[in-house]
Amino acid sequence: MNINELKSIHSWVKSELNSCTNFWLKYGIDHEHGGVYTCLDREGKIFSRDKSVWMQGRCAWTFAFLCTNYGKNDEWLSASKSCLDFLEKYCRNWAADGRLYFTVTGDGKPLRQRRYCFSEGFYAMANAEYYANTGDKLCLERARWAYEMIYKLNNGLIKDPTGMGPKTIPETRSGRAFADAMIYLNITNVLRRCDPDMTELYDARAKECVDNIFKYHFKPELKCTLEVVGPKGELQTDTVAGRVVNPGHDIEGSWFVQQEALYEKDEEMSKQAQAMFRCALEAGWDKQYGGLLYFIDALGMPPEAYEHDMKLWWTHNELLIASAMYYRDTKDEYYWDWFVKTAQYCKDHFADPQYGEWFGYLRRDGNPTEPPCKGSTFKGPFHVQRSLIYVDKILDDIEAEINA
Repeated sequence: MNINELKSIHSWVKSELNSCTNFWLKYGIDHEHGGVYTCLDREGKIFSRDKSVWMQGRCAWTFAFLCTNYGKNDEWLSASKSCLDFLEKYCRNWAADGRLYFTVTGDGKPLRQRRYCFSEGFYAMANAEYYANTGDKLCLERARWAYEMIYKLNNGLIKDPTGMGPKTIPETRSGRAFADAMIYLNITNVLRRCDPDMTELYDARAKECVDNIFKYHFKPELKCTLEVVGPKGELQTDTVAGRVVNPGHDIEGSWFVQQEALYEKDEEMSKQAQAMFRCALEAGWDKQYGGLLYFIDALGMPPEAYEHDMKLWWTHNELLIASAMYYRDTKDEYYWDWFVKTAQYCKDHFADPQYGEWFGYLRRDGNPTEPPCKGSTFKGPFHVQRSLIYVDKILDDIEAEINA
């Protein structure tokens, strides 16, 4: 590891974090209705006023998390609260026990409900992080409510109050989704940090998530982690869905597991996390053009998703965090080399010095889709900022060790 290289990347990370944060404060915050608009073009102009409920929770969490890491800032807390208030006022379906919508109009009218619990997950994270910064007990109660609702829905302990059934007819085919375990693990990590009074529960739930990931989804014999498996982890590789591998998702899940390994001081768990990371990276990195492919097929067959060979912002954000984290924790140059390589790819292709923030979607060759965008229903102030915050702090740790 080259110290000058480290300092150069660290300086770039800090600059990007400042630029990206200010981009959303300037262009995204809705000062009329509250919340955040995320369908923004390259320059920050709004191209759709419908609002993503995921992004209201993610934005609220991000700006509260900035306060957690860099000190309380009135503008950040105001942005967080604006999104939380919008969520509470417009995004909960009270006819379905308060479950959250997926999209609403700019002024808060409901548009779409989904069976998945991700809206509730980001709502839980956001409320918990805001509580940690303000002591607002109502936010803590909301976070705990959503956390339990997700657990009950994911484990079939209650019927979905929206009345929406599973994605496939269960009499024909049922299974497990990797996203349920890995995202719940991340939510658990946030709530445990913000709500220490419930540590015992969070510890047990985190263990359950990690166990599910390695018992059911990580398939070392195939050198991949499968997005969908049978109820007992059975392979469903005679179907397209059963062969889907999302390398960025696996890398994200691996560093969630690594966080838990550090918390538990469990070296074996850390080795499992690293194996998961290496399988995803080595299979998913595009050897021709560079960058991480969005989807690959576990058996090398044609992926069904049209966007399978695109390069998305968030997968590279997760690769930045994971590679930096593994280098800090192991001092293995393999991880540092990948961190530097990924940072350079992001600097060359995703970052936009002219207007700020990162492009969301690149073609396989690394050029932005045209016309380019900085946000969408699925991209807002979350993955980029989270990765830059984490990497900034990890590089602080590495520099402190060098200077000790």
